[in-house]
Amino acid sequence: MTDTAQRLDQLLVSLNHFETRSRARDAVLRGAVTVNGRIARKPGETVPAGSAIAVDDPAGAYVSRAALKLIAALDHFNISPEGADALDIGASTGGFTQVLLERGAAHVTAVDVGHDQMAGRLAADPRVTNLEGLNARRLGREDIGNRPIGFVVSDVSFISLKLALPPALALAEPGAFCVFLVKPQFEAGKENIGKKGLLKDPALGPKIAEDLEDWLSRDQGWQSFGITPSPIEGGDGNHEYLLAGQKPGATERLDRHGR
Repeated sequence: MTDTAQRLDQLLVSLNHFETRSRARDAVLRGAVTVNGRIARKPGETVPAGSAIAVDDPAGAYVSRAALKLIAALDHFNISPEGADALDIGASTGGFTQVLLERGAAHVTAVDVGHDQMAGRLAADPRVTNLEGLNARRLGREDIGNRPIGFVVSDVSFISLKLALPPALALAEPGAFCVFLVKPQFEAGKENIGKKGLLKDPALGPKIAEDLEDWLSRDQGWQSFGITPSPIEGGDGNHEYLLAGQKPGATERLDRHGR
C-alpha cells in the first residue's frame, strides 16, 4: 500500500521493488506491474495513496533484463558454462555475467568500454574480473590473465559484432562455446534505420542474423548451432536474436554441458 500519491516509477523504487527508476520503468512497459489489480502501462502515472502495488517480473532477480535473453539461449541450445572460464563482451551492468555465474561458470572476465556500470555485488564477486574502459577490439591475452576461455557471450551496442568479437573468438580455446545477442539495428547501416532506432523493414532482422551466422562459420571458423529469437524485445522495440556455436578442434568439451 502507498501512503502518499507518487509517480509509479518512483514508488516502485521507494517500495524496494527495483534499484533504479529505469528498471522500474522497463518493468512497467513490459506489463509486469499492477496497480489495484490493473496492469499499469505508464511509468509516470500518478498512483493515489492507498493503492495496492504488485510486481510479477521474472527479470526482478537479475541486475538486467538481458539476463532473460541469455537464459533462453542456454536452455534453447542446451549448452552450459559450468566449470568454464567465461568471457562477457559488452558486460554493462552484468546481466549475462550474473547468469554465467548462476549456471556454474568458474570465472567471468567482463569487458566493457564504459566505466562504473557493473552492479556492485557482481563487481565485488571474486569470480569476476571487471575490465572497464576496454574496447573489445583491442582485447589481448594479457587482459584475460592467460585464462583458458571456454565460453564467450556478447551483448554489445553501437558496434557490429563483426568488429567487436574477432579478438574474443580468437582467444577462446578449441571446444569453447559462444552465445551472442544479435541487435539488427547496429548491423543494418544508417540507411535502414528509421525513427527511434527501429528498422525500417522488420524483415531485415532475420536476414542480418543469418548473415552473422554465416560470418561466424565462414570467417571465424566456428560451428553454428543456429539462431533463435530473443524472448523479449530490445529496449528500443527492435526484435533481437541469439546466435550460438562452438569452436572446433577439441574433443574434451564436445559435451554441451561442459563435461
